[in-house]
Amino acid sequence: MSERSPAPGGLELVESLVNTLDIESGADSLDTAEGRARFGLAEEDIPGARELRESLRVTLLAHAGHPPHRAVTPLGELLAAGPLVVAVDTGDGSATLAPAEEGPLASRVAAAIGRALVEGTWNRLKACEAVDCHWAYYDRSPGGRGRWCSMQVCGARAKMRRYRAK
Repeated sequence: MSERSPAPGGLELVESLVNTLDIESGADSLDTAEGRARFGLAEEDIPGARELRESLRVTLLAHAGHPPHRAVTPLGELLAAGPLVVAVDTGDGSATLAPAEEGPLASRVAAAIGRALVEGTWNRLKACEAVDCHWAYYDRSPGGRGRWCSMQVCGARAKMRRYRAK
């Protein structure tokens, strides 16, 4: 839905996972082989990926100051299943969080969130406040007060509803 550019770094993985479901139409790209391949998922991984996606959505709604859209398993519990290691580069001594195993989606998401925490970008990843959208977007506004994934669609609809209510 969003015309915004993708989130920086590893947050693009989180953003694209949350955006696999179009709430308005009900279309879920995890239902397709191409959509699953994008995340390295097998058919049996879909229920776990959907659970992770909705827990991420609740967290991104919280980043934007909005209540959960529904009850979900807490994100911390799901990410605990994705262990991380500290990888140290022998050349320059730099360190980064990396998945303990390359395959699991929870590990890759946990590593992306860990890197975003260090970079200070995690709280800028939000979910659109429109109840028929909740699309993930990276808030690049100077004050970090973005509310909608798209001013042209969700923002315009909200402003029009507010105008008509007057």
